[in-house]
Amino acid sequence: MPERLMIGTRIRERRVLNGMRQTELARQAGISPSYLNLIEHNRRRIGGKTLLKLAEALEVEPSRLTEGAEAAVVGGLREAASDSETAERDRIEEFAGRFPGWAGLLVDLHRRTEALERTIDTLTDRLAHDPFLADSLHEVISSVTAIRATASILVETEQLEPEWQARFHRNINEDAARLTEGAQALVRYLETAPRRDADLTSPQDEMHAVLAARDYHFSELERPDAHVQDVARLVAAEARSGLSAPAQNLLATVLTRYLEDARALPLSVLRAQLNRLGPEPDRLAAATGAGLALVFRRLATLPEEVAGPIGLVICDASGTLVFRKPINGFAVPRLTGACALWPLYQAMTQPLAPLRMRVRQTGRGGETVLALAVAVPSGPGSFERPAPMQAHMLLQPDPGESAGPVRTLGVSCRICALSLCEARREPSILSEGF
Repeated sequence: MPERLMIGTRIRERRVLNGMRQTELARQAGISPSYLNLIEHNRRRIGGKTLLKLAEALEVEPSRLTEGAEAAVVGGLREAASDSETAERDRIEEFAGRFPGWAGLLVDLHRRTEALERTIDTLTDRLAHDPFLADSLHEVISSVTAIRATASILVETEQLEPEWQARFHRNINEDAARLTEGAQALVRYLETAPRRDADLTSPQDEMHAVLAARDYHFSELERPDAHVQDVARLVAAEARSGLSAPAQNLLATVLTRYLEDARALPLSVLRAQLNRLGPEPDRLAAATGAGLALVFRRLATLPEEVAGPIGLVICDASGTLVFRKPINGFAVPRLTGACALWPLYQAMTQPLAPLRMRVRQTGRGGETVLALAVAVPSGPGSFERPAPMQAHMLLQPDPGESAGPVRTLGVSCRICALSLCEARREPSILSEGF
């Protein structure tokens, strides 16, 4: 129901809430009960003095009758109904105006559900694909196994030379120390799980946090006279801020490639062609003579006010995500475990063949985006060893239906609600339960 037709409903709800009879309100407003009845059923427009008199009689501000429920509540209801095929979207305003308490409760529940889904996403990704957690668990299990094996020898061997006994006792002591250290590290790690500010748990996370803090753009490396020493200075500055040694190595690798890309496709050339052609990677590649993968990486380094919202995901031949710049509406897991339906992985099966499709992730918060993907060699090959491959997937805002149909896909199998998916490799906790 249009906003202008909701005033009558709000007047009726406020009158009932105040315990007033229709005749009493009509008398105080100086209109007939029959006319008020038409107003309350949204059959007559209202404004001016009549609206002011009704608001005064109902002891509310006129804006409460004309504006109704807060825009945030109405917007929250629309967001909650976005994935529903049965919700009456055309009656959201009416529902919010008639039942503001229930409307607010539904919006709160929707937001709590979204927060829980994000928590599940984070914890699932953390438990399944975090290398630090895997190493800690492996250390604990290895230590327990070693202690158990040594203890079995001491128990089952009746006659054991003192020299060997001392050696086994020493082994148990050393393995127990390893177990204690590993268990303490694991406990410290797990204790950070509920805290949002302690989400960085791996060198990859640290490295991506540095990139995100700079909006993936490093002006120091865009200068024509930029040199590899500039990369070293940037990494050293982050090291002084507490960046771990493994993360420093990862950051140096990423920034070195950044420097090489900036030399191959200078910012001045890219911006000139971008102003002429727009953010069209294939046209930019043809105009500059650069490869698509290079254009993808360069576009991902530009500020949003220059190239618009741009996301980029890069994986190696194992499927591990080695670079991720997210875009609103498209979630990207850490490291491995991404949805096998992503164009990123399809591109890996047909190297050098560009792919273009509109995609949307299942679940709340997913938006339709344009995905452009290509797989290219990331280094030289030889007769003894094939060239290493990397697949790039550029993410841009949805251009509309003219770009083709939309493919529905997930974030990762563990938190994907798609049923009967031919690419599923493990059950989903969203559909199968914990």
